[in-house]
Amino acid sequence: MSGGFQIRPSGDRDVAAIAAIYAHHVLHGIASFEEEPPDAAEIAHRRQAVLARGLPYLVAERDGQVLGYCYADLYRARSAYRFALEDSIYVDRRELGRGIGRALLAHMIDDCTALGYRQMLAVIGGSEQWPSIGLHRALGFTDAGLLRAVGFKFGCWIDVILMQRALGPGAATNPEVTGDDHG
Repeated sequence: MSGGFQIRPSGDRDVAAIAAIYAHHVLHGIASFEEEPPDAAEIAHRRQAVLARGLPYLVAERDGQVLGYCYADLYRARSAYRFALEDSIYVDRRELGRGIGRALLAHMIDDCTALGYRQMLAVIGGSEQWPSIGLHRALGFTDAGLLRAVGFKFGCWIDVILMQRALGPGAATNPEVTGDDHG
């Protein structure tokens, strides 16, 4: 346990809390470009899809309360992208700034590295999202690009910041490609 909370794999029992955390961010922020929060059934479906690919879907918990969640999913579906993942992190609005996002992302980076993935990308909605940008930088992500005005939410155009981090040896060596690798 770190900072009074623990990081663990998510379970079915966490779906309602995950849906509530995400709904707040959909309705009040630009981290997600969704404009209507999905219901718990849709969140459960999305979570199962991530888990079916053998990827981590983690929660931070204190005293049975979910404080935040994080997962990795394929960056793109085409086979050449099979060693690249995209991260997603959402923290309960009452728990922001307490190290929960950092602990979740650090744990997920370790898990994804152990699984043999080589690159992780962050697709951050809003060039003014300094807490998310700073979190990613602190954990080794570097700027990879800026997509100007690709989102439109709350009556405003929104940029997307792309950040990238190597996992394990990254591109320094080729992966051992077999019939079973991430594809």
